[in-house]
Amino acid sequence: MGVVLVAGCALGACVVAAVMVGRSVKRRREWRRVAKVVEEFEVACATPLVRLRQVVDAMAIEMHAGLASDGGSKLKMLITYVHNLPTGREKGTYYALDLGGTYIRVLRIELAGERSSVKHVLREQAIPDHLLTSTSEELFHFVADSLKTFSESEEDDPQHLQMETRELGFTFSFPVQQKSPVSGTLIKWTKGFSIRNMIGKDVSQCLEQALTRQGLNMRVAALINDTVGTFVLSHYHDEDTIAAVTFGTGTNACYLERSDAIIKSHGLLATSEFMVVNMEWGNFWSSHLPRTSYDVDLDVESCNPDEQGFEKLISGMYLGDIVRRVLLQVSQESEALAFASSKLHSPFVLTTPMVAAMHEDDSQDLSEVARILQETFEIPDVPLEIRKLVVKTCDVVTCRAARLAAAGIMGILRKIGRDGTRRTVVAIDGSLYTNYRSFREYLNEAMEQILGPDAASSVVIKVMKDGSGIGAAVLAAASSSSSSSGNWKIAVAEGT
Repeated sequence: MGVVLVAGCALGACVVAAVMVGRSVKRRREWRRVAKVVEEFEVACATPLVRLRQVVDAMAIEMHAGLASDGGSKLKMLITYVHNLPTGREKGTYYALDLGGTYIRVLRIELAGERSSVKHVLREQAIPDHLLTSTSEELFHFVADSLKTFSESEEDDPQHLQMETRELGFTFSFPVQQKSPVSGTLIKWTKGFSIRNMIGKDVSQCLEQALTRQGLNMRVAALINDTVGTFVLSHYHDEDTIAAVTFGTGTNACYLERSDAIIKSHGLLATSEFMVVNMEWGNFWSSHLPRTSYDVDLDVESCNPDEQGFEKLISGMYLGDIVRRVLLQVSQESEALAFASSKLHSPFVLTTPMVAAMHEDDSQDLSEVARILQETFEIPDVPLEIRKLVVKTCDVVTCRAARLAAAGIMGILRKIGRDGTRRTVVAIDGSLYTNYRSFREYLNEAMEQILGPDAASSVVIKVMKDGSGIGAAVLAAASSSSSSSGNWKIAVAEGT
């Protein structure tokens, strides 16, 4: 009986050991599959210097094509009619309304002349989600109401009480076909907006009608893009500014071009030597851009498939969702690693600020990564090895985005012959660059690699925080015949 019992115990122990060994083998196999997912993704996202230089050349070629004719390039290369740039001697108090991304911002600025610092007061308000797909009337009612509330808060100022018609510049965060310095029609929506009855409408007219309904005696005096606003503010401080780029929810770039190089204008810009061109570079595409199956799926499932290809690789709206899609694939390979959640199937639940927080988690156990995975996807007790893979995925996505962004900037400088030949300032605004240290460092590093050590010091990157709104007000000052007398004007901002 004792022998049988011992034999039974031994058999049981062998069974348990076999099960444990089997689980261990299965875990190792799954880990290899999971690691392979991230490794293959990293290879597909690679941006070696040779590829970056190909993107630089492709950007410059597309710029030439877009300047030659409308529809000749993925780049719109829109004429902004902005050529009267600030001198730094502007004085007075001005307002700006910046409608861009998911917020509306109203600003008041004071200029004292001689390239002085710009004092400003800012009020920011989130745009309700339902307005992104509502009607033009509802959206601009919200905009006009916000401006009215801010304007009425200034009623204690006697100068404000004496004003009659107040003038606005307009920074509006979407592609617009400009018809004059004060008007333009909406070409298409980006960044999640989809108000169909707005396409083809004059955005300045829509705003003025809403202002009239609110009882506000204001008229649009300038229509600009938020990236142009960033350019204008930087030029106010430094005349060597030649281009501006925004990296936020979306992305865009503008630069100063010779008027005679804008062939599609057919000589209509002959009165000015230079003109600011709004590239709408989010729509740039080239076969040299590294695109993965995750990017293809994101594009197909987006509200604007086959459009904004560059933006979907480098802007704040999309980086988090690319990471999520890779993590979803990881979860499907890792049953034994306890990394699964139905929320991994939810688009855009993982934001780029979350990606930045996980990427830059310097704790030994990656506790911030664990917290975000728990709170966002309800995945508890994620093994440390998986947390490290999450960080790696964030790094791959961010590195690719930043290095491609740098190549885009260098494409602009290559086109106008400012890629290391003389001091050149590029203004940058947007939370992706200002708030995400790793993105900023990768971009700066790639710029230096493309330029080379001798030329790198000639290109200066300057951060213009809130440039879109403040720049709109500064442009109103530059354009105003009465700016020297300190009369109040209002500028509204057009952005990416």
